[in-house]
Amino acid sequence: MKVIGVIPARYHSTRLPGKPLADINGKPMIQHVYENTAHSSTLDEVIVATDDKRVIEAVEKFGGKAQMTSKDHSTGTDRVAEVAAKLDVRIVVNIQGDEPFINPGMIDEIVTPLLKDEDIPMSTLKHEITEEEDLNNPNVVKVVTDSADFALYFSRSLIPYPRYKENHHAYEHIGIYAYRKDFFLRFSGLCPTGLEETEALEQLRALENGYKIKVILTKQDYIPLSVDTPGDLEKARGYARRS
Repeated sequence: MKVIGVIPARYHSTRLPGKPLADINGKPMIQHVYENTAHSSTLDEVIVATDDKRVIEAVEKFGGKAQMTSKDHSTGTDRVAEVAAKLDVRIVVNIQGDEPFINPGMIDEIVTPLLKDEDIPMSTLKHEITEEEDLNNPNVVKVVTDSADFALYFSRSLIPYPRYKENHHAYEHIGIYAYRKDFFLRFSGLCPTGLEETEALEQLRALENGYKIKVILTKQDYIPLSVDTPGDLEKARGYARRS
């Protein structure tokens, strides 16, 4: 096995308890994530990493694979690392369990650079911000990159600042990551860093420790709909009905 996709699915969400099992168009949300992820051409296997037997049962019911992980993990990264540590794989993809409409082509976009270049430790995605309201929305994380498409910084603030409006482009970071397994386990064991805690952005831990993050401009259709609240869930149900 070369490449594995792991979907962290914590049951006890503060804002939306039982979130992985929330019904969207007749299926639990975790099934939408799993089935879309499984269409990736670069993944050899997909596993749900959870903290609750109810999620295990739901995943096995629709024919998926799931593993129980510790209830003490504070982040999805830690949950994915527990699963990845036991597997003989080269690349680990961390897929958000609350993105029911993830495009499998986006997974292929971040895995491919790691398959081609052994020097890239991790990769992620971006897309250009086109809505004015998103530019100053702290929930829309921005990223700036160098000339080789490696991340310079991630921020909830608008970067770069448009001192001159002409030819200004800003990019939203899409929170899906591919890692080399050895690097991932090392990264997940690092202590949180200052900028990471200030911005509440875990990926800054890698930059602060001197590691590079390849950032690919996605060419796929991106549906920016993460389900974190009851309102988000209703939006997801509406989108599913229209699709």
